[in-house]
Amino acid sequence: MKKIVFLSGTRADFGKIKSLISVLKNSENFVPHIFVTGMHLEKKYGYTVLEIEKSGFDNIFKFENTTSENTMDLTLAKTIQGFSAYVNKLKPDLIVIHGDRVEALAGAIVGSLNNVLVAHIEGGEVSGTIDELIRHSVSKMSHLHFVSNTEAKNRLLQMGELPESIKVIGSPDVDVMFSDDLPSLEASKSHYEITFKKYAIAMFHPVTTEINEMETYAKCFVTALLESGKNYLIVFPNNDLGSKYIIEEYLALKNNKKFRVLPSLRFEYFLVLLKNADFIIGNSSAGVREAPYYNLPTINIGTRQQNRVVAKSILNSSYKTKDILECISRVPNLNFKEVNISFGNGNSSKLFFETLKDNNIWQLSKQKLFRDI
Repeated sequence: MKKIVFLSGTRADFGKIKSLISVLKNSENFVPHIFVTGMHLEKKYGYTVLEIEKSGFDNIFKFENTTSENTMDLTLAKTIQGFSAYVNKLKPDLIVIHGDRVEALAGAIVGSLNNVLVAHIEGGEVSGTIDELIRHSVSKMSHLHFVSNTEAKNRLLQMGELPESIKVIGSPDVDVMFSDDLPSLEASKSHYEITFKKYAIAMFHPVTTEINEMETYAKCFVTALLESGKNYLIVFPNNDLGSKYIIEEYLALKNNKKFRVLPSLRFEYFLVLLKNADFIIGNSSAGVREAPYYNLPTINIGTRQQNRVVAKSILNSSYKTKDILECISRVPNLNFKEVNISFGNGNSSKLFFETLKDNNIWQLSKQKLFRDI
C-alpha cells in the first residue's frame, strides 16, 4: 500500500484537503497520513489540531514550527527540519501540499530534495503579496499538479510544466460546500454562541509586503466595521507577519455586543455561517472563492486577492475607512443573479482518487524537465 502524506498548517488548507484525505481513508491501495503544524498548534488561534483529531483520521503527527521571532523565513527553516525528519522516518510515496503558505513550500523542498513525489493542490493561481511568489515556487518544486481550472493549468504550462503532470480537478472545498452532511444554521450558531439574527462575516489577514502599513490598515478596517452599525462575526487572521496589529484591534471589540470574535471556525460550520450571512468583508480568499458559489456579496479590501477573481458579487475597496463604508452601503443594492466562476463541480475528491489509481502518475520522473512553449 502506498503511503500518502498530507501537510496542513492552517484551518483553511485543512478545509481544502479534508475531502481528499477522506476519500483515501478506507482505500485498499493507499494509507493517508497527516503532518500537522503551524496555526493548528497555537492556542491563540483555537488549537485547531483538535478539529483534525475529531474528524476521525488516523496517523496524525504533530510538529510545532513557531519560532520566538515569528518570522516566515525562520518558520520555513524549522518546518523543513521537522518535516525532513518525519519523511525520512516514514518514507512516503507521495507528499500532498496545498496553496501558498510557507508550510507548503517546506513540504515541496523536503520532497523534491529527498526524491519523493510531490503533489501540489491549487497551483497556477494568481494572488497578491508574497503568497503568489510562494505558490509559484511550490509549483516549480512539485511533480504533480491538481489545479482548479483550465486557466490555472495554462499558467503552469506557461511556467514550463509538463502537460501530463497537470490534472484539472476543481477546488476540493467545493466538495464540502454542497455536501449533505453540513450542520444546520441553528447548530452552527449554537456551537459558537452567535445570537445575531442578521450578520456579516469579517476576515482580514496581514499583507506581508505592506507590513509598515498594517497597523493603520487594521485600524481603518475596524473603524469601518464600528461605524457601519452592523453585526459582525469576526474570525482571527492567519499568523503571518503583521497579524498582531489586527488581533489587537479585534480584542478592543471584546465587550461590544455587535461583534462575536472567534480565533477559528471548523470549516463545515464556517460554510454554513457564510452561506447565511448578509455579506463577507475583508481580504480572505473565502470572499473571492467560496462566497460567489453561494451568491453572497463580497467586499474585498486592498491588494491581497488582487486579480484573483472577477465577479459581479465582489466589490473592491481601498484600505480607507470611507471607501469601505461606501462599499458596505452598496451591498443591499447589488444587482447580480448567479455568479459564473469556475472552481469545479464538487467532485474533486473523486477525480483526485481516480488520478492516484492511474499507474502513469507513479511513473512521473522525479527529475523535473522544463517544457518550452
